[in-house]
Amino acid sequence: MLQKLKKFVHRSLDYIIHPVLRRHAIYQPPDAAAQLQLMLTYQNLVRENKPLPPLRDTGFRVYSECDEDGILLYIFSLIGWTNKRCVEVCAGDGIQCNTTNLILHHGFNGLLIDGDSELVNRGRKFFMRHPNTAVFPPPFVHAWITRRNINELISNHGFSGEIDLLSLDMDGMDYWILSELNVIQPRVIVLEYLEIIGPERAITVPYSDDFWGFAKYTTNGMMDYAGASLLAFTKLLAGRGYRLVGCNRFNYNAFFVKEELARDVLPGAKVSDCFSHPKAQWGMAERFPKVKNLPWVDV
Repeated sequence: MLQKLKKFVHRSLDYIIHPVLRRHAIYQPPDAAAQLQLMLTYQNLVRENKPLPPLRDTGFRVYSECDEDGILLYIFSLIGWTNKRCVEVCAGDGIQCNTTNLILHHGFNGLLIDGDSELVNRGRKFFMRHPNTAVFPPPFVHAWITRRNINELISNHGFSGEIDLLSLDMDGMDYWILSELNVIQPRVIVLEYLEIIGPERAITVPYSDDFWGFAKYTTNGMMDYAGASLLAFTKLLAGRGYRLVGCNRFNYNAFFVKEELARDVLPGAKVSDCFSHPKAQWGMAERFPKVKNLPWVDV
């Protein structure tokens, strides 16, 4: 039995460390069993006081847009989870978002909200038909989110107090909604920042109830005037007891963890660490100059 366990750990370590397997994982996402094995491997490394992979090398995609699923699995492997509750604000159709892997493969109870009725209906059908959630699909709420209704929307659907995860990707009023949100206290937050602003400015677009980021200023289908800078979010969340721990592969989604959780194995990251990808560098050089003179709010 001991020999089998040793072989299991060695195979898992190879999965984490070997660069070919790591690249392969981005395109061939692990199923639920492989994810559980990966979690055990991370936890074994902690118990044996062995080096952990850097957060940036742990990503893979199952239902997330990029590699957020793998990074979230890594974070929760280190900090554990409590009530397995999550909220996704602007979830689209739920088929591509940051909470779906946890809902389908790890038993999370989720609340998903989006302002597009067509996407919400598609998402409801997806969860109703999926064998892992058909018995009890997560509530998928159609609502246009504002500062005035965000807390009520969440509390009216049975979510309040501590939860394990909040995902926020509004393509617009993200900073203002997050600053107003107080009905839940997530242990982990993943949110989208506007990487083209760069690491040195703490700014956001002005608040508007009916803001639509795709209305005017875009480059190749990407919004140039929406959301907020990473420094703006980092300052806001530091005041609430969170630390930045890293970002996704393409430098536009950031991960924050409550300060008291796993500091010894999950160190804080610098804001400047989250702008190294060529896409971010190109955006700062080519996209931001087109919108830098538009109205921005210093925060």
